[in-house]
Amino acid sequence: MALTRPPLSLKGRALRYLSAREHSRAELERKLTPHVQEGDNLQSLLDDLETKGFINEARVVESVLHQKAGRMGAIRLRQELRTKGVDDTAIQEALTQLQNSTSGSEQERAQSLWQRRFGSAPSNPRERLRQMRFLAARGFAADTIRRVVP
Repeated sequence: MALTRPPLSLKGRALRYLSAREHSRAELERKLTPHVQEGDNLQSLLDDLETKGFINEARVVESVLHQKAGRMGAIRLRQELRTKGVDDTAIQEALTQLQNSTSGSEQERAQSLWQRRFGSAPSNPRERLRQMRFLAARGFAADTIRRVVP
């Protein structure tokens, strides 16, 4: 006989999401909205989680930068953080901090990614364009790409 679990409460779902990775308030709201039932107060729950420190925008920003800065340029990182609902001023501060950090400048990160992916100069113009598109898709600026791809 199979045991059936009772459905998770809204708070239970929120804590399950937060235990997997950092989520912004906007992300949690988007994920939890379909599960709101009569009598649930989603905004009150999110306020409570924020007050207790379970939801923290600074940790979300730090997590995204830690996971993706080595593979993405500033344009793509900005887009990623906006998608998560992070405030524009926090995004700008984070990108400025990233530029001044030990992980290297935008060009150094692009150079490292290009080296790992391709390792040698393109043999023809078509290959050069392919390499440039690769870096552009990762969110690196055009002037950075021109300096990296020989």
